[in-house]
Amino acid sequence: IFDQWSAGLFWNDLVLLYEGLLTADGANLPAVPVQYPDFAVWQREWLQGEALAQMLGYWREQLRDVATLTFPTDRPRPPMQTFNGDMVLREIPADLVGRIRATGRAENVTHFMVMLAAFNLLLQKYTDQQDVVVGVPVANRHRLAVENIIGTFVNSLVMRSDLSGDPTFNELLARTRTVTLDAYAHQELPFEKLVEELQTTRDFSRTPFFQIMFNMVNAPFEPISAAGTDFSVREFSRQVSQFDFSVTTSISTHRSLKSLVTIEYNTDLFAGDTMERLADHYLELLSQVTADAAKPISAYTILTNQEQQQLARWNETALAYPDASCLHTLFSGQAAQTPDRIAVTDGRQQLTYAELETRTNQLARFLQGKGVRPDMFVGLYTERHVDMVVGLLGILKAGAAYLPLDPAFPADRLAYMLEDSAATLMLTESKLVEFAPEFAGEMICLDRDWSQIATASHAPVTSAATATNLAYIIYTSGSTGKPKGVLLQHQGVVNFLTSMRQQPGLTVDDTLLAVTTLSFDISVLEVFLPLTTGAKLVVVSKEISADGWLLAEALAEHQATVMQATPVTWSMLIDTGWQGTASLRKVLCGGEALSRELANQILARNVELWNMYGPTETTIWSAVEQIAPGDAPITIGHPIGNTTFHILDRQGRPVPVGIPGELLIGGDGLARGYLHRPELTAERFIPDPFSGQPGARLYRTGDLARFRADGRVEFMGRLDFQVKVRGYRIELGEIEHVMDRHPAIREAVVIAREDNPGDKRLVAYYQLQNGAENPGNGAWRDFLGEHLPDYMIPSQFMPLAEFPLTPNRKVDRKALPAPAGYRPERERPYSAPGSDLEHILAETLAEILTVERVGVTDNFFELGGHSLQATRYVARVNKTFRTDLPLRAFLQRPTVQDLANYLLALPDDGRRVERSAQLLRRIASMSDEEVKAMLAQRKAAG
Repeated sequence: IFDQWSAGLFWNDLVLLYEGLLTADGANLPAVPVQYPDFAVWQREWLQGEALAQMLGYWREQLRDVATLTFPTDRPRPPMQTFNGDMVLREIPADLVGRIRATGRAENVTHFMVMLAAFNLLLQKYTDQQDVVVGVPVANRHRLAVENIIGTFVNSLVMRSDLSGDPTFNELLARTRTVTLDAYAHQELPFEKLVEELQTTRDFSRTPFFQIMFNMVNAPFEPISAAGTDFSVREFSRQVSQFDFSVTTSISTHRSLKSLVTIEYNTDLFAGDTMERLADHYLELLSQVTADAAKPISAYTILTNQEQQQLARWNETALAYPDASCLHTLFSGQAAQTPDRIAVTDGRQQLTYAELETRTNQLARFLQGKGVRPDMFVGLYTERHVDMVVGLLGILKAGAAYLPLDPAFPADRLAYMLEDSAATLMLTESKLVEFAPEFAGEMICLDRDWSQIATASHAPVTSAATATNLAYIIYTSGSTGKPKGVLLQHQGVVNFLTSMRQQPGLTVDDTLLAVTTLSFDISVLEVFLPLTTGAKLVVVSKEISADGWLLAEALAEHQATVMQATPVTWSMLIDTGWQGTASLRKVLCGGEALSRELANQILARNVELWNMYGPTETTIWSAVEQIAPGDAPITIGHPIGNTTFHILDRQGRPVPVGIPGELLIGGDGLARGYLHRPELTAERFIPDPFSGQPGARLYRTGDLARFRADGRVEFMGRLDFQVKVRGYRIELGEIEHVMDRHPAIREAVVIAREDNPGDKRLVAYYQLQNGAENPGNGAWRDFLGEHLPDYMIPSQFMPLAEFPLTPNRKVDRKALPAPAGYRPERERPYSAPGSDLEHILAETLAEILTVERVGVTDNFFELGGHSLQATRYVARVNKTFRTDLPLRAFLQRPTVQDLANYLLALPDDGRRVERSAQLLRRIASMSDEEVKAMLAQRKAAG
């Protein structure tokens, strides 16, 4: 075993031996007074005491707070590092080699430093990290005595480069020179010793400290002529890669040898075309920095002209649609075509298209009599039923825009939305009047006041609204502590519906089951896509949409062919044991990232699965993708009609395929902006430099994404503190603002955690004021519940004496401890289970909530439970005891004690449940042999 330097020595010695055998002189190799074992002994003796301390001191300081370089891979990283590899080769043109050398001379650096600095810049372009760490092998033969010894002297140095502050490339070269020379001066410390001393935890999926190696060789195997024979070395491709990838450059001075860039890469992480692009980008960057090294590094780009043309082709999404039409006119046109078909039902009431047209015309006229006009907001505060749909269409036909008000939201949040929107009218129903938010305007009850509304003419109604007027306003979470209103126009919705009719597609024969609250903009698809297509709309109640068993029954009862829901809802449905519904042919899934595991579970139900992506500000969904079974990464697909996707770097320039950047969306779906928030509108909606259309804009999503080689877009996370939980968009700052209002709080930080795959939850960390008592989880939930909707209330609250801080003295959110180490169940007196049934119920609940124990009086919600966990718990209880416990029964009795009493009181099942619990507890205490004996005894007894 020997290193590359030794390979060069071996090559020269081999030629000398061959030449000596062919001549009378014989082989005459130079004497080597020191052998490799001598070096090993010397190194072991030298690396002790002060020398070792000095070396370790340098590297400890150099690697303080070093971060892992997150180079984007094509495939998920295996839990254990693999070494399957392949190679990519590129020739460095001769003129570029000359410029590399010239740049080195001009800046007083070696050409290795020029190529290393350019490589670090390339990595910065790929990762958007300013702190770049790579490995560099060194020959470690700076002592004359070991220069001609064959052995393994090579050592790996950790080269950490600082690219912050947007230096010029000249300045980056100076930084690289300093880092390189300092590292060379401390190269004696073996890399293995460095890892042993400095790396406290080991990640077996990657090499320590660095995963990318950069090397430069000076063509050690140049052709040699000896004894009339020409000798040359032929390289071969190894199917092995020791690192994620290694880049080796060779600058040749021999006329018959080429200067090369060789990339050896791990095929379990990267596709070959990705490494081909990487090699091209490296050469492109080398060409730019050696042409003009005085530019700031942000001024260099790696995007080639060919790639720019490809990105432009992917944005050719023109689609014809009735761009002068309003949303309600599409419905009226459909009603004229299919007047007798069922338009909408809620299971108790149904209306044909003609009947719905008539009723909404009457309501529209009635509202116009109240002074309704375009761009005016009318609140809609109803439960989920047919009248909700009548209210929506009536408001639109009157020329106004609707403001959805979910009765489940806190009253003060709804009151703020009404005040902020300056709404003067609110449609509601009589049973909700006593719960209505504070409102200075007029409330109209669609049930109580219908006799008066019905006196209006049912003839077609007209208004002054046009396609550029507002259709609705959606209030989303706001980082300043108050929700912000997003203003959506008719034109964007009409474009959206036109595209949706093509993909995923809907026909007149479909039945769509609508499960989403109107306050979530994806409800627009559920209501208006069927009503503008001639299909049937089935509106189910909030109780049904939140209960997996009831939802499965509704799918079967109404023979639904299409349903749209968030991943959490589909998970809830599957957790109940749902195996699919014969009629269901198409599943739409969106609102948050869809996992491959869930996708395959859904596809196993014999349906088409469509992944949907889009922010509220670009009108519901901006991209769709049909998902196939398998293990390929889930993408969000391609943009819908008349929509463009641009993935940009920090300087607002397009990035090449495979490189993450911020996704910006353009096209006809963009919202007008934010109500009363001109500064935020200007910040998020910016001029579109790519469109060529006057006034065209792009919306900055804040989403991190990248193009794949086929043009599909992969969502990779967020660039800010916005999160998606159970499909809802949440600004964590809004929750923190509300918590900070509590007198006991000194500071609060909220993050979204997914410690268990598929179970994303909000966790609040807080510091108390000096001397303040901790109110406890229940009190925190109650306090936040007065101001925030349920989906924004953290599942867990964790007090901390101090927050972990970054080197810049900001809260280090990534270092906040997992709540698994905090036991809220220990904050209250523990009431142990008494009966066998209580024991089983408590143990099952503790397992699902991942808490140490559950007392019989502990509240499910105060322990951090949420609706999906409640569904899983009820499913386990029903499976264990063969019962049909409804989800709502547990939600109304969220303690083990109350649930046990409920089960025991079941008229037909109570006694059987009690006996089953006794038997299960008895079996749990028995050995395997005792269980087998008991079963044999029961079988013998019949």
